[in-house]
Amino acid sequence: MSKTTPTVATADWHLPTNARYMGSHAPDETLDVTLVLRRRSPLGTLAPSASRSERHADFVARYGADPADVERLRSFSRQHGLQELACEPGRRTLHLRGTAQSLQQAFGVQLGHYELTPGGAPYVGSAQAPVLPDPAVIAVLGLDQRPVAQPHFRIAQATPANTYTPLQVGQLYNFPAGDGTGQTIAIIELGGGYVQTDLDTYFKGLGLTTPSITAVSVDGGSNQPGGDADAEVMLDIEVSGALAPAAQLVVYFAGNTDQGFYNAISQAAHSTTQPANVMSISWGGPESNWSTASRNAMETALEDAAALGVTVTVAAGDNGSSDGVSSGQPTVDFPASSPSVLACGGTELVGSGSTIKSEVVWNETAGNEGATGGGVSTVFALPSWQSTSKVPAAPNGFVGRGVPDVAGNADPLTGYSVLVDGQSEVIGGTSAVAPLWAALVARLNQQLDHALGAANAALYGIGEAPFHDITQGNNGSYAAGPGWDACTGLGSPNGQALLSALQGNKSSSPAPAPSGHKPKGDTHKSPASGGKPKGKA
Repeated sequence: MSKTTPTVATADWHLPTNARYMGSHAPDETLDVTLVLRRRSPLGTLAPSASRSERHADFVARYGADPADVERLRSFSRQHGLQELACEPGRRTLHLRGTAQSLQQAFGVQLGHYELTPGGAPYVGSAQAPVLPDPAVIAVLGLDQRPVAQPHFRIAQATPANTYTPLQVGQLYNFPAGDGTGQTIAIIELGGGYVQTDLDTYFKGLGLTTPSITAVSVDGGSNQPGGDADAEVMLDIEVSGALAPAAQLVVYFAGNTDQGFYNAISQAAHSTTQPANVMSISWGGPESNWSTASRNAMETALEDAAALGVTVTVAAGDNGSSDGVSSGQPTVDFPASSPSVLACGGTELVGSGSTIKSEVVWNETAGNEGATGGGVSTVFALPSWQSTSKVPAAPNGFVGRGVPDVAGNADPLTGYSVLVDGQSEVIGGTSAVAPLWAALVARLNQQLDHALGAANAALYGIGEAPFHDITQGNNGSYAAGPGWDACTGLGSPNGQALLSALQGNKSSSPAPAPSGHKPKGDTHKSPASGGKPKGKA
């Protein structure tokens, strides 16, 4: 391996404040790690291709890992006695296995066992950031296996004022005709599972045939029903499946770690056997809780998805503008804050038939029923397609990406009637909005006869008419108002109007690959450029 200067992965690495050290990791026990590598050239626009397979082959040739980088890192791994499990140059990953002792020496860490709650499930963690052995390495994932995300669903605590089936919500939002034929929706899950007989019962009750559902294991994750996260999995499948019943639903199950999350997104984005048009993610964590290296690696996977024509819909969070962080500063959720995704905020929807009677920002914090996430990234710069949206500066003055982009019904008190582990439940949360928008995008793709892909430029470019502008309510630090706001984005959809606008907008056909977003470190600041948070509490 050529001489290179090792670098510490990130200066912002820290153990969770509630992590309790339980003892050192046995030196002879093995761990699997994933090295995420840089692209061989900066991400650019792909040439139009006749098929997804041609597009993917072009992408891999242009933007996969550099063979020279791979060979240097293979040599490095052999020098440290690490076993190569797999190498996927298109996904820029090198998967390795080694003993704790070998990995500690290779990456300059001290592994230990930790727990986050007394008597809780222990996890393997590191008190130090990994040393990156080569400039080609973006991140080393798997040395710290702390949970990085939580599902963004809320089960109604009080008796809901209004409940809807997904079909009724689709009617209120005037979804265009279609059933998702020809579309594949990838659903990312970091826990839980589904019971097929429950799904059969649920869809039969809606008068629908059960959609085609395939479970895919990532890094040993699997469809394991029986826990709290089942509500997330079933909600995602039942909402997207009801509104796009002819779409193929492919559910990727991975562990709740940065390694599992990255590999699930990357595998779904690059699949050539079940190539997705849409990806739905209802999991996330406060942007400030992510290490820079892990977040940067995740962003490259999301950029890959966008470049390959996959629209990624992501829940914006259920804990208001704080995102559950006790710092007192507004915080956005990641991956919703990624410029490569369509971030989905939440509303309280009251309607009948196809008539919306009222729709305001979802904020039921007074009754402990949650509130929509939203705010301004302190990591990702303001994208060009948001430049006229009057996004306020972040609390630290950074001119950042505004969250969310769009919205939909999320209040558990106006929640979705679903079936979970044999029990009828009413569930809300922005977790419902991500699959709602995923199904809408599947219908739009079907009618447009092409994939929207990285949809934000097109959606911001068609103006406000195809959206229900939400102008009442707040999520804590930010208040709704005319046009885009940091509670509900552009608003909730008028699906048929969206289709008509996109059909008349040549720039939506098809979406180009992003040029590559350059996330900043948490300490990077840009001068503020106008605007303060609306309705600052």
